[in-house]
Amino acid sequence: MPGRRWGVQMRASLVWVLGLLLATLIGCKGAAPLPPKAIELNRSGVEALEQGDLETADARFALALEYNPRFVEALVNQGLVELQRGNFGRARQLLTRARRLNADVAQPHHGLGVLSERERRPDVAAKHYGEALAVDPGFAPARSNLARLLFEAGRYEHARVQFKRLTEVSPRDPAGFIGLAESLLQLGRHAEADVLVKDAAKRFPESAPITILTARRLLRNGDVAGAVALLTPIARSRDDMAVAALGWLATAELARGRARHAVGAAERALALDPHDPVSVYTMAAALTQLGDPGAKSWVARAEALAPGSSRNLPQH
Repeated sequence: MPGRRWGVQMRASLVWVLGLLLATLIGCKGAAPLPPKAIELNRSGVEALEQGDLETADARFALALEYNPRFVEALVNQGLVELQRGNFGRARQLLTRARRLNADVAQPHHGLGVLSERERRPDVAAKHYGEALAVDPGFAPARSNLARLLFEAGRYEHARVQFKRLTEVSPRDPAGFIGLAESLLQLGRHAEADVLVKDAAKRFPESAPITILTARRLLRNGDVAGAVALLTPIARSRDDMAVAALGWLATAELARGRARHAVGAAERALALDPHDPVSVYTMAAALTQLGDPGAKSWVARAEALAPGSSRNLPQH
């Protein structure tokens, strides 16, 4: 499948915007020479925001700013509260003020990038993430978000470079390894992706996205039974990982000539996510193979999601 989406199984693990929003908040817990009480209020405000208590978080950040109105991290966090509330104008004011006070920290730039993504301006967001990395190349949330945007834009070689750097910056986080593998697959560098996925599976044995990548590696190498064994337990849940697992399980069933089973797995995935591209395409392929008259409409849906996809089976 074309890679306009950030790897189907990545939805629950990487960089969707709110996920990395919290990563930003965690990164904003630290402090410069500030009153200890302001630092503690900022830290406890982050905890409240992580729990979804926006009112308490806002009150704590506001009080921290009473101790020091130039407390950049509290300003950024307060801006992110407004972002979660959907008050984009107020969020921009706070984040811009934080950047003006100190443009030499990454958080205000990154916060403006998250805001731009929420405003559906990925080009502007990428610029802000780049500015965050110019200040601090080790700021993982900005690196991850920039890599994801490049991937979603189809700029796979550029995404590969950023994901590779992310694995160096955050070697204990599977996100960089997952993104790097997805980028290599889109570039057709399957052998490199296979080596990477094998290594990642050893590093992160509990990671569902990496288990799905391992199953896809087995599918590419003809071990359909092995892939099915890995995918089946993940497919039993009802979350994003189940959608991805079911989509590839449908592909595996199609690969072993069981088109009706493929339809069943795809139907289960589409009940959870009607727009899952792997499942839509596999449904189209399975129904075509069965000679079902409904295949045409599914082929049209697959084309709408990924133009040109109907010429091939989904890429493992």
